This record gives sequence, structure tokens and C-alpha cells, in this order.
Amino acid sequence: MTLLTLGINHKTAPVAIRERVAFAPEDLKEALRQVCSASQLQEAAILSTCNRTEVYCSAESSDARRILAWMSEYHGLNLAELEACSYMYRDEAAVRHIMRVASGLDSMVLGEPQILGQLKTAYAVAQDAGCVGGFLDRLFQRTFSVAKRVRTETRIGENPVSVAYAAVHLAQRIFSDLHDTRALLVGAGETIELVARHLKEAGVRQMTVANRTLTRAQAVAAEFGGRAIPLTDIPKALEEVDILIASTASQLPVLGKGAVERAMKVRKHRPIFMVDLAVPRDIEEEVADLADVFLYSVDDLQQVIEENIRSRQGAAEEAEHLIEAGAAEFMHHLRSLNAVSVLRQFREQAEATRDQEVAKALKALERGNSPEQVLQAMARALTNKFLHHPSVQVRKASAEGRLEVSDWLRELHQLPPEDAGISLMKSEKLPPAESSSDDTV
Repeated sequence: MTLLTLGINHKTAPVAIRERVAFAPEDLKEALRQVCSASQLQEAAILSTCNRTEVYCSAESSDARRILAWMSEYHGLNLAELEACSYMYRDEAAVRHIMRVASGLDSMVLGEPQILGQLKTAYAVAQDAGCVGGFLDRLFQRTFSVAKRVRTETRIGENPVSVAYAAVHLAQRIFSDLHDTRALLVGAGETIELVARHLKEAGVRQMTVANRTLTRAQAVAAEFGGRAIPLTDIPKALEEVDILIASTASQLPVLGKGAVERAMKVRKHRPIFMVDLAVPRDIEEEVADLADVFLYSVDDLQQVIEENIRSRQGAAEEAEHLIEAGAAEFMHHLRSLNAVSVLRQFREQAEATRDQEVAKALKALERGNSPEQVLQAMARALTNKFLHHPSVQVRKASAEGRLEVSDWLRELHQLPPEDAGISLMKSEKLPPAESSSDDTV
């Protein structure tokens, strides 16, 4: 069984590609079923956020190109283009990667906490789709446990920063005082809630929340003393606000160049600051060409984010040690499970041999054979059958120069150590291994 992780993220691909590879939440279950069928995967989960799209899977083989080929066909992308910006991890490296992702060590904002919730959602969706078995279940549970340790045992979560924080911090650089600014937030998810919280802490008192579902917008707006509007009212609201921050799950832009252009004429070209945190993007990229519009994407926030990263490097190093230990422990656990399977087969084989010889002995007793002779014959037959194959394999291995097999046999059966010279002399005089053919009782 091979564990495989492959995907793209903010380090390997620009937003123009990431938005084309993103999966809509409502399409994930069907996508999971398709990738399992097309790529011959036994288990799979897909994490799709604004900064990454990753597939976690287990399979008998590890043909990453087959999965990328499916992804390129699903999204209508050129395979070579996708391969150029993708990465792949296998087995322990894959375990280490998913633990780093869950702990926020692979995020654009080092240590950001939202990714853990997104990974838990990806796991739940994969479970609902019937694409999670014992292998991925153990991986996710151990990953969540390690991420929790990172949060509680290091300082990586102190003074939390996020893409939402970076957006508000950038607004504070542009506006000397946010107390007199008005903000329009497009979307009503976790990211927008975080943006609203940071804006309120920064002094913004007038906030409007626009969302496709008005009741959800009203719930967010009420928490922060704002008002709610439907998405159709955004063009009108644009005429009054100073800041617009968008983060929806829409697959198409919710704000086009034409609407912004009309709003700017009404504003008499009073500047407006916009941040598009969504992938796929909520705001048409052509909006950036308009005069007096300052539009930033998630990639543009990198400079702000890098300043925050430096303050968390010490905690990140501690977290890396926890992740290394967690990944090694998980792989040790998997190897022990493999041993359990082998031992089960070994025991079943031994018990089948025992039962066969006991049945022969009972028949011999029914025929009136001497119990002493029957017992001796059964013991001899069992000894021959149990020792035949190991003897043959040890001789073969020794002849091929694989002397460690003899050491393993000594360790397995706790045989006393012998002088190498004596062992060699004795080995030259060993009688041939007994045949495993059935003895006549």
C-alpha cells in the first residue's frame, strides 16, 4: 500500500492557475468518486482552498501522473502545464506534508489556524463520499492529533495572523485612520467573519455584508454592528464605501469591470481599496486597470505576510520537531500493522498444518496403532513441516551471500550465539533439510 499526496499551492502556482484547479464544495463528492475510479485509488480525499488543491490517497501503485491526467481532464487544463507546477510526496514524506499543512506550517501565513478546519471538512466530505477507509482514517486522526499538539505546545498560534489579517493590515497602511472609513464585505464565510473582526478592532464602524443568502449576511452583519444586502445591491453600495474585501465560494466573478466603472463615475473617481481573497477570484482582474481602483489578490499580500512569518520562526522550528516525531510514529504504527497481517497468516498456516496432522493421528489411533508410535510420528511430521521451508530459505540466502537471514533466524528463535568459525564448520556438515512431504502414520 502506497500513501500519496500531490497537488499545487501558492508556492508553485499563481492564482490564475490555482483558481482553475479549485473544486467547488458542491462538486467534491462526485469528484472524489471519479478520481478513485479513473486513477484506481482505494481511498482519497481532496483539500481545495484559495491557496492549494491537494489529493491525499492510498493505492497499490503510486502513478501520480494518472491522477494529474484526471485532474487536467476534469478542469480542462493542459497536462504539461499542470505537471510543471505540481508536487508529489510518497509514504513518510506524504505523512509529514499533511501534518505540516494541518499545523499551518505550509500556509502563506505561517501558523494560520483556518487550514486545520478546512482539512477536517475535506476529511468529512471524503467520508460522506465513501472514499475513506482504515488507511486514510488513521492518517487523518493522527494528523489532527499532531496539529493539536503543535497548537498547544508551541507559540505558533499566539497573536494569530491570517490572510484576513494581512488584508486589513494592508488597508491600515493605505488609510492613515480607519475610523472614518466604510467597508463592504462580500461573502459571509469564516474568512469574511475574520475580516470583519479585524476591521472592527482596527476602528471601522460602518460595515456592509453582501451575500447570496441574505439571512447569512444578516447574521454576520449583526455580530459586528453592520447591515446586510444581497449581492445584487453591490454596485449601488460601491458608490459609498472606501474598502471592499471579497471572499466567496462562487466559481464565477461576482463583481465585473463594468459595475465598478459605473460606480467610480458616481464617486467622481474617489479612490477605493479592494482585496480579492477568493480562488476562483470574485472580482474580474480587469478591474485593476481602472483609475483610482487599488485591487489586490491573495498573492499580493505576500509581503505583508512575510513580515509576520519572521515573528513565528522559533515556534515553527519547535513544531517541525513535533511533526517529525508524529510522522515517524505513524509510519512505525503502519509497519506494525503490516507485521500483524503477516503474523496472522503465519499462525493460520501453522494451525492448518497442526489440524491436518492431528486428523491423521486420530485416524491412526482408530485403526488401532500404538499411541506411542502415533505421537512420535505426529511430532516428527510437525517438526519436518515447520522446519522445511525455513531451512531451504536459509540455505539459499547463505549461498547468495545474504548472511543476515541466518542472523534473523537466530534472533527470531532466540538461539544462543556461536563462534563464527565453529558455525561455519558445522554448517558444512549439516544434513539435508527434511522433506515436507506427509509422513505415513
